[in-house]
Amino acid sequence: MDDTARMAVAATPARRPWYTVLYIQVLIAIGFGVAIGYFDPKLGVALKPLGDGFIALIRMMIAPVIFCTIVHGIASMGDLKKVGRVGLKTLVYFETVSTLALAIGLLVGNLMEPGKGFNIDPATLDPNAVASYVTRAKEEGIVSHLLAIIPDSFFGALARGDLLQVLLVSILSGFAISLMGEAKVFFGIIRIVVRVAPIGAFGAMAFTIGAQGIGALVKLGELILTFYFTAALFVLVVLGTIAYLAGFSILRFIAYIKDELLIVLGTSSSETVLPHMMQKMEHLGASKSVVGLVIPTGYSFNLDGTNIYMTLATLFLAQATNTPLTLGQQLGILAIAMITSKGASGVTGAGFVTLAATLAIVPDIPIQALALLLGIDKFMSEVRALTNLIGNGVATVVISRWEGELDADALHETMAHPVTLGEEFERQPA
Repeated sequence: MDDTARMAVAATPARRPWYTVLYIQVLIAIGFGVAIGYFDPKLGVALKPLGDGFIALIRMMIAPVIFCTIVHGIASMGDLKKVGRVGLKTLVYFETVSTLALAIGLLVGNLMEPGKGFNIDPATLDPNAVASYVTRAKEEGIVSHLLAIIPDSFFGALARGDLLQVLLVSILSGFAISLMGEAKVFFGIIRIVVRVAPIGAFGAMAFTIGAQGIGALVKLGELILTFYFTAALFVLVVLGTIAYLAGFSILRFIAYIKDELLIVLGTSSSETVLPHMMQKMEHLGASKSVVGLVIPTGYSFNLDGTNIYMTLATLFLAQATNTPLTLGQQLGILAIAMITSKGASGVTGAGFVTLAATLAIVPDIPIQALALLLGIDKFMSEVRALTNLIGNGVATVVISRWEGELDADALHETMAHPVTLGEEFERQPA
């Protein structure tokens, strides 16, 4: 959308029936999903394929979209020094903010002590309940995790959809190719698929409530509330300060991406909106080449919500099992989490596996204590994904401004009318 179109939309906001607005459809679907799961648990469980199918449709397109976008982004820069400069700035930003997220999780965990008073005897916990997660965590050790970044073949990375492998192949291809056409066909398919997001959110929520019961919403409520509070604190204070310094309001930014946030809320996966988020960041004024590098890379290296969860949950399990941790041990956990969190994309359950990987390296905390979190991980996963998405969006604007490639007029105009322009973007044809 050009500046003239933006001003026209802002001046004469188009009115449309409320039931055709995507985020309202998603909200209604989530409400119906919760109701079905509560009143008819068996039906709720049976609706699980709706949520799984929607996520599968989106994930089907993630690898080719990321590949084409990164390759085009690198190739269009032309200057390889610029590619390296942007990449370095991006990694420095990611590591700085990710470390802040890990530290805030430790700080809040120590201050609020959500696990204190549980007095759980690890011997009474069923190790079989988390056996599959422990196995996956062991398989994803640091060395094997690094080696797994290298795919067995060029097309194998695209076929499996492993984000780190796709990133590697894309970056190498971008350096090798001087020019490549835009991937508009893939974004067109994504736009079509996103329209069925309410169905996916309906099925996912119906299954969650049907399988775990409405009690899952209040079970271990103190930990859930502590995590929600910490994530909100991080978004409003840390990301809010960064956004302010970059020239925009974090609250208006959240309003602009509200549709994507609601889809993530319903599916517990930030991957479901990755292509949409990339296009919205371009409409916000971020450089196309920077968007193509920062957003996909952020899905593996800038997981603020996952980082907060990992340190907070680790302290919770230590407190719940009366396992004392010295300051040195906590700093060691932070250092280990900085490594294990990389590559944990926005898929449901990925944060739980990385937590298991962290505990596998920290023998002080009994790993079978993970069973305490199984029942509520779905509700933790939602906030992890939401925080990750907001963090990556903010990072894209910051890196674009850092590079001097941010369209300040487009940013200010969009932030002046975030809801109107966000909905106008949803109405554009594929």
